[in-house]
Amino acid sequence: MPLDTSTLAASLKSAFLANLPAPDAGQITQVTTLASAIASAMQVFVEGAEITYTAGLIAPGGGGPVTGVFGNTIS
Repeated sequence: MPLDTSTLAASLKSAFLANLPAPDAGQITQVTTLASAIASAMQVFVEGAEITYTAGLIAPGGGGPVTGVFGNTIS
């Protein structure tokens, strides 16, 4: 599932602007651009994660729910 980059960018923008006493239009534009770039970079980073199943799940022979603990590595 992809990140909601629009919401993330808006949250980043709000956080940055909260630390500027009286941002002018140019600063707001720069903060908006920076927040969008960070959100996009985070999206690429998260999409690059790879989860590898290692062991731990047991499927009963006659059917039914799988039990156990999902062993994995994330890289």
